[in-house]
Amino acid sequence: MRRLPVYFLIDVSESMAGDPIEQVQEGMGSIIRELRRDPYALETVWVSVLAFAGQAKTLAPLQEVLSFYPPRFPLGSGTSLSKGLGHLMYELRKNFVPTTLEEKGDWKPIVFLFTDGVPTDNPSDLQAAIAEWKRNWQRKVNLVAISFGDNTDSRVLGELTETVLLFKDTDQEAYKEFFKWVTASIQTSSKAVDTHPDGIELAGSDGDTISKIDLSKTDFKPPTVDPFIVLLAKCQNTKQAYVIKYKKHVFADDSGDIGLDYRLVGAYKVDDTYFELADEQSSNLKVSTSKLMGFPSCPCCGNPYGIALDGTCGNIHCVGTEKVSTCPWCGNRASYSAGGDGFDINRAKG
Repeated sequence: MRRLPVYFLIDVSESMAGDPIEQVQEGMGSIIRELRRDPYALETVWVSVLAFAGQAKTLAPLQEVLSFYPPRFPLGSGTSLSKGLGHLMYELRKNFVPTTLEEKGDWKPIVFLFTDGVPTDNPSDLQAAIAEWKRNWQRKVNLVAISFGDNTDSRVLGELTETVLLFKDTDQEAYKEFFKWVTASIQTSSKAVDTHPDGIELAGSDGDTISKIDLSKTDFKPPTVDPFIVLLAKCQNTKQAYVIKYKKHVFADDSGDIGLDYRLVGAYKVDDTYFELADEQSSNLKVSTSKLMGFPSCPCCGNPYGIALDGTCGNIHCVGTEKVSTCPWCGNRASYSAGGDGFDINRAKG
């Protein structure tokens, strides 16, 4: 049986926390449900899911659609595209069956790369990974790179593939339409393997939700202001980690001057996979609490104050109404009170 391998290489950096990662989780389930109803896909399509943040890992090894169960998507710190590419190439080397004189191997693999931010790699590491991709895999694989929102460096994606698309991730309906499009693209490709063995048949789009980026006109400039701020904290009672996500908010004050702050999106539990996927390089990024609007309760134990800064280790944890609290990071015991002026706290790479 000849296989059509389909890989999903998914950015699970902290900026995906909340609704985006939940929509990806739900979307992968809908893709598999629809492919199981398609006789062509059942016969040819094999699926694998890879995730990358500061590190990369396989969430679901390559397997036939009938036995595939969508994995749970974790979060990690950083956006190392070089680690993601490196892991993808490792999986391709391990799994791809080439055609020989004796037998026909796999159809040309399809890779869907989802990312929502600018790579945080060392530039030399990223260029080395891109060079390896071009040298060994670019002509052997159909790669579709999809930018979730317009904060992605499309020039970098354009070095990997000519097919770079923009997904305008505006609401839940947009996500549903997007994953319908991905499913239809896999279905049409699986039906066309006999007549177009080296091609990919992308489904049509109205251009509102998904549109192709004109790489000849792209003049990407990294955003001067981060679209998201993410903080890492731990629950004082359960010792479980969680992230707190803020989104950029531009406003005009009473005098008409333009101001900028970050509005609370939510706080979300993370497990030990977060640290497995974290970037090896430490981050010295800071943010002033005066720029953060809204403070969450702890998503793990419900403590009313989800942001308390320990003066010994500089990390964040939750506190309740107890007189003395214990930092779950370093064990320091201290009393806490509400801060006055803004103070700088550590932030994650996001």
